[in-house]
Amino acid sequence: MATPLSPQSGTPRSPLKTIAVVGLGTMGTGITEVLLKAGREVIGIDVSEAQAARSVAALEASTARAVERGRLTEQDRADALARLLVTTDLTAAADADLVIEVAPESYEVKHQIFRALDGIVRPETILATGTNALSVTRLAADSARPERVLGLHFFNPAPAMKLVEVVSSVLTAPQAVATVTDLAIELGKEPVAIGDRPGFVADGLLFGYLNQAAAMYEARYASREDIDAAMRLGCGLPMGPLALLDLIGIDTARTVLEAMYAESRDRLHAPAPILKQLSEAGLTGRKAGRGFYTYEAPGSATVVPDALTPAADAAAAQGREVRSVGVAGSGTMASGIAEVFAKAGYDVVLAARSEEKAQAAKARIGKSLSRSVDKGRLTAEAAAQILDRIAPAGSYDAFAEVDLAVEAIAEDLEVKRQLFATLDKVCKPGAVLATTTSSLPVVACARATSRPQDVIGMHFFNPAPAMKLVEVVRTVLTADDVHATVREVCAKIKKHAVDCGDRAGFIVNALLFPYLNNAIKMVEEHYASLDDIDAAMKLGGGYPMGPFELLDVVGLDVSLAIEKVLHREFRDPGLAPAPLLEHLVAAGCLGRKTGRGFREYARR
Repeated sequence: MATPLSPQSGTPRSPLKTIAVVGLGTMGTGITEVLLKAGREVIGIDVSEAQAARSVAALEASTARAVERGRLTEQDRADALARLLVTTDLTAAADADLVIEVAPESYEVKHQIFRALDGIVRPETILATGTNALSVTRLAADSARPERVLGLHFFNPAPAMKLVEVVSSVLTAPQAVATVTDLAIELGKEPVAIGDRPGFVADGLLFGYLNQAAAMYEARYASREDIDAAMRLGCGLPMGPLALLDLIGIDTARTVLEAMYAESRDRLHAPAPILKQLSEAGLTGRKAGRGFYTYEAPGSATVVPDALTPAADAAAAQGREVRSVGVAGSGTMASGIAEVFAKAGYDVVLAARSEEKAQAAKARIGKSLSRSVDKGRLTAEAAAQILDRIAPAGSYDAFAEVDLAVEAIAEDLEVKRQLFATLDKVCKPGAVLATTTSSLPVVACARATSRPQDVIGMHFFNPAPAMKLVEVVRTVLTADDVHATVREVCAKIKKHAVDCGDRAGFIVNALLFPYLNNAIKMVEEHYASLDDIDAAMKLGGGYPMGPFELLDVVGLDVSLAIEKVLHREFRDPGLAPAPLLEHLVAAGCLGRKTGRGFREYARR
């Protein structure tokens, strides 16, 4: 982290040397800290004396921690705090080169501040709003100097988060944008220049996803714990959506979504009723001590058990004994699942349409185990024992004695139905039959058998040996002991099982793919570039990959197929696949596997 005396930040090159921050809540205080550490003179302004005092105390505490951690010297800290003036008087902004407004998300409040600033600051002063939901253009139009008004959207916590969205209206002067962009770079941030629309890039994509997660929970499709675990473990996200809503503030999320819906009229942005109910009840998340979860105290991050917390000793049906497992398929997913079961000590029959395909799949597992040996994760002896547990077979007749049969073949419903009809004939009575489908109806596979009560979904994620999540999908016909069996098996193979019902996309894909589709629509509308959108989601949302990186990895054809299934099931116009995705698939641009998708890749 740069100190005020570093070459990067000690001598500001930007003409914006004195900066006023109006609104000293969490975000305003964080922005103030960033500016102080970068050598700026900062005028902190808040209408509340108590809030201004809390902000000063928070800054003193955070800079003290920075000294303890060796990120600042005591002298640096003293110099930084000496550059801070905190007041309740807005006229103190008269000498500012830039004013950053981070007042509550209300047009009326922000409008009053901007009109007042018009009569206080110099003509050349730039006025920036920190809104993440309201129209920058509308605020600019109400100002006496619309060409000097823009959006400067930091992310919380401002000292840690690298992304800053620099938002222009049609009225904003290019020089004002360039000046503020230079400042963001000097602050050590990564600015993304975008146009004015509710939510901008990061929140525009993020809040639609959060809204769908809230609606999924409200419909009692899955528990809050399972929704959050599914998105953390299935997508590598730092937080689950419901925990994130609690952190952001449920009232804030509702405000952002209402602004987005007013602009887009997209039903995906229409706030889920539960957000209104929680907000009006004062259950706004961590800051209130209760939202989707209950917290130790208002402002605490520690979740405590409540009436909705699953009981650790909840009575469950007794599962069936599973000693041997059959895995149907010869692709990457089938071999990965077979490896997982063999590592857990199960005897595995790996069956494909031919002996050669089965042998090739086992050889792939052998290479995977060898890599683990090379990395010191397994001994050569253990790898050999694991591989010995896997018996390849060229016919599904080899499943005659398995206790659990897991299919991992092509994502084609008719092909899967034919396989389940075969498994019905060859598997012994009482064997559990599982499908790894990611988007097709599990009940359709079940109805292809004479024992639909024995059929369940076990949706593994690729690569199966590394990914911890399994979505356990019950149909209305699945027996309780079959569900219990699969939960027990997941525990033995060290996977985190989440329960969900039999509907398109289950948890992860139902939340992930609309978000990816919305990112494509942003590009179609020329609102932002691929690179800016990917950067925004990685830097502003903590995503391990940007949406276009992920689409190219998953495969555009796979993504389109899932989008079509979601659109067909939920009949929501907002879920219709983006035309650009359809055009790329039609052109054979399927992502990394073909060398070209949204981006081009070097051929291997």
